Amino acid sequence: MALVELADLTIAFGGRPAVSGLSLRIERGDRFGIIGESGSGKSLTALAIAGLLPETATVSGEVQFDGVPLPADERALARMRGKRIGMVFQEPMTALNPLMRIGEQIEEAIALAELSEAAQTLLPGLLGEVGLEPGHAARFPHQLSGGQRQRAMIAMALVSQPELMIADEPTSALDVITQRTVLDLITEICTRRHMTLLFISHDIRAVAALCSRVGVMRAGKLVEQGDTEAVLGAPKADYTRRLLAASRMDRQAALIKPHDRPLLAVKNLSRVYQQAGFWFWRNPPLRAVDEVSFEIGAGECVALVGPSGCGKTTLARMIVGLDSASEGHMVLDGSPYRGRDLPPLLRAGLSLVFQDPFSSFDPRMSMGDSLAEPLHLLGRLSGEEQAARLREAVEAVGLETGMLKRYPHEFSGGQRQRLAIARALVTRPRLVVLDEPVSALDVSLRGEVLHLLSRLRAEHGLSYLIISHDLDMVAAMADRVLVMEKGRIVEEGTPEHLFAAPQHRLTRALMAARLPDVA
Repeated sequence: MALVELADLTIAFGGRPAVSGLSLRIERGDRFGIIGESGSGKSLTALAIAGLLPETATVSGEVQFDGVPLPADERALARMRGKRIGMVFQEPMTALNPLMRIGEQIEEAIALAELSEAAQTLLPGLLGEVGLEPGHAARFPHQLSGGQRQRAMIAMALVSQPELMIADEPTSALDVITQRTVLDLITEICTRRHMTLLFISHDIRAVAALCSRVGVMRAGKLVEQGDTEAVLGAPKADYTRRLLAASRMDRQAALIKPHDRPLLAVKNLSRVYQQAGFWFWRNPPLRAVDEVSFEIGAGECVALVGPSGCGKTTLARMIVGLDSASEGHMVLDGSPYRGRDLPPLLRAGLSLVFQDPFSSFDPRMSMGDSLAEPLHLLGRLSGEEQAARLREAVEAVGLETGMLKRYPHEFSGGQRQRLAIARALVTRPRLVVLDEPVSALDVSLRGEVLHLLSRLRAEHGLSYLIISHDLDMVAAMADRVLVMEKGRIVEEGTPEHLFAAPQHRLTRALMAARLPDVA
């Protein structure tokens, strides 16, 4: 008997089906992966299995768990979820309560599971099982790295010893080393506990490494399913072949030659934080960025890679003027600055594209108002001048100005990322810093955005600093790569030389952690 069985499942909103006639079986002990583009119905399928669909959804067909339809009573459904189904969400920082310590949140899950053993007895074992130290229980979510937060989420999911674990994009925001560690951890736990896994991801390599069976979804329908090796190695559906082709990144042609003259020079830059605590004077200061020096030439694309917590984002915040340096300074186009002391016109020459475009836009502001915000750096512009700047930026990313009246929730993920890039272009900057610009996108949209960035670089003479854990994207886009560890640049070179013959221990570890090609 299958542990999970869906029969002709249809999920609709306002009469429009988001999942149509879906039927599949997940056997006990299976590690089943679902892949597909954004909006294909992957996450809705998982929510249907867990009984977590919103009240606005109209559902037909049947969902069975262990041979029995899901209970209609919410109390019984919650009891089943608490004891038999565990869930690991995509972004643990938003799934965890920021006001509660990690240990308290795991203890809360233990209490909800109505286990006979005391939370204090179970907590150390759960932390150890996911590779966390006992001291991590006393920390708040913001005091943990991305990988540690994801481990805490897995510990909460394991509390009731569930028969099924649902993991929805659990590694998309993690660096390659942490990603590989989390995938290995999930594999080891599923094997040891004989647990069934439903793994949802747009990362085809991760699905290939973890799952024994896979289903491919498009526009709410299952277009292909079977053994992972067969589906990904010899796909029958045209859509699956297109997904696989889109997952292979080709080197973007260098359409412009970078100039020797540096646009940005970073000189002995450091950011030191005093670690807080009751006995704060006993805590040594934290050097998040430690005497970093490098240059970015006009028209050059430089990538910054390294594990979570190595200082990449802190360095980027100082470069764009969102934080100030403790030591050292930067020089942009001949003008020195230390971070927040940037004058408006100099700041207009720098732009930042955030990792998650949805959270970087104010949901209460129209897209036109959001894109126009940076224009105050240029002084008083007339209405016609502002409209011209907005039109120029929006058309540059391949969208229409009529969209500017809409709000962030009315756009797809790929459209929001294009609009985030348009906002970065509206001041006509010289340097654009891109923080994980494609990590939240599916493989098809990722390729489109990378082609867009390459074209914009050529047409506008842009320089890029790309922060990413996606080494395939770095190899496709960057002229040079900087490898960062514990606040320091430990190695640099071209992608061809650095990835083929890494010298530093960390670079070798990054390359070893890369998931193998699917085909």
